[in-house]
Amino acid sequence: MRDEVFGVPLDLLTMDGTVVRCVELIEERRPVQHVVINAGKVVMMEDVAGLRDIIASCDLVSADGQSIVWAGRFLGLKVPERVAGIDLMHLLLDEAEERAWPVFFLGAKPEVLEACLTRLRSERPRLVVAGYRDGYFDDDAGVARLVGASGARLLLVGISSPRKETFLAQHLGEMGPVFAMGVGGSFDVVAGLTKRAPRWMQRAGLEWFYRLAQEPRRMWKRYLVGNARFAWLVVRERFRER
Repeated sequence: MRDEVFGVPLDLLTMDGTVVRCVELIEERRPVQHVVINAGKVVMMEDVAGLRDIIASCDLVSADGQSIVWAGRFLGLKVPERVAGIDLMHLLLDEAEERAWPVFFLGAKPEVLEACLTRLRSERPRLVVAGYRDGYFDDDAGVARLVGASGARLLLVGISSPRKETFLAQHLGEMGPVFAMGVGGSFDVVAGLTKRAPRWMQRAGLEWFYRLAQEPRRMWKRYLVGNARFAWLVVRERFRER
């Protein structure tokens, strides 16, 4: 089931339902782009030309942030729960290992990506790694061809927004029948470079505060200013609906 919020469709699925839908899309063997939205991405859609259209065209759009769950409910949508990108990534890696889907990892710094892969291989010895590439490249078309030649069925993209959405929108068709999803900073978490907030903070919608405390100089504007803008956009959306 889908409904529209902030000018883009949102799939109103639980985490389990999202995994089922992802498996269905992967088994269709066609290029598919999945995207998650959170408060920061809603604000970004206001500032980056074309981003809203890219997200609206994706086959699957999930509510990553707890703020989206609350905002959706405030706006009358039956958003069942948060579908955190990193949790969905791990569940799809479980499916990939079980079903022998080759996985391509794209993003992060070279040393972070290597550490991430080392840990994943130790935890999932039957995981098929189709290939990997760090996130620092200029030859977008060449990287797309690399992914396509790898035979990957699942592509995990650890590149910041909006570059990853734009890159996938422009080059997904060159990558073969792959399910592509952005995973944000998940490679850094798996590699042990950054830590996730405790579960109670995630449930309370305070994961942003945990990230801010870890990297205040880099994150203060994104969260403090961004969250204020997001709150205003929610109010604006409510009045627009009325």
